[in-house]
Amino acid sequence: MFVSSIPSPPSMWSQFDLGPVTIHTYALCILAGIIAAVVITQHRLSQRGGEKGVVLDIVIWAVPFGIIGARFYHVFTHLSDYFYPGANLWSVFAIWDGGNALYGSLLGGAVGAYVGCRRTGISFWSFADALAPAMLVAQSLGRVGNYFNHELFGLPTTLPWGLEILPTDAMFPKGMPADTLFHPLFLYEIIWNLFGVAIILLLERRFRLRWGRTFGLYLIWYGIGRSWLEAIRIDPTSDAMFGVPANIWASFAAIVIGIVLFFVQAIRHP
Repeated sequence: MFVSSIPSPPSMWSQFDLGPVTIHTYALCILAGIIAAVVITQHRLSQRGGEKGVVLDIVIWAVPFGIIGARFYHVFTHLSDYFYPGANLWSVFAIWDGGNALYGSLLGGAVGAYVGCRRTGISFWSFADALAPAMLVAQSLGRVGNYFNHELFGLPTTLPWGLEILPTDAMFPKGMPADTLFHPLFLYEIIWNLFGVAIILLLERRFRLRWGRTFGLYLIWYGIGRSWLEAIRIDPTSDAMFGVPANIWASFAAIVIGIVLFFVQAIRHP
């Protein structure tokens, strides 16, 4: 039996005070994703001979670079949201309000991971392959934070799992009826990502994928799903180039890079 709709959580749930400190639910979801990724990646890397705890030595480089990359990618693809007359420029750094782009975290995190791998003596591609399914799990947990922030929703829908967004919410599209329901894109991505974990692990075991080919599959899988989700997204999206949002271009780039990586490494390491 389907529910008639998915209610958005009360705004008060997006943050709470712990003494003098304000804790943001979105940040907790991101933190949970990072912890899950570390545990899964360490387990997979240990199975391939990696030392216990080596992932932490890499993560201390990858995570800060990833966070910086994620935030600045978001800002530079949403310039009109941050740079306008009277804008508070400090909001550029307010990552707790949402707006941390996955593709930016991939770029920044890859730089940090490369540095960490060089310092620990771990093959970058071995680390990337171990990380691939863990990334999808981490992204799924992070998307729960989008739900609490009332963001990442798509076109109006009459489906029984439509997402409720209050008309008083800043994200509510102007001009639409107050009872409009929207596609819950955060939920779609969670399902897509977790299904991708199963597919990638199955293909990896069946074909003994190594040398970055598992990570190539991750890029292809995520790029395909994200390009579709961005195509039906209507809450604040990235700036467009030639009428196409930047995140869709980035998704196409991820697919191409993933395909090239998969086949080039298959040729180099048959």
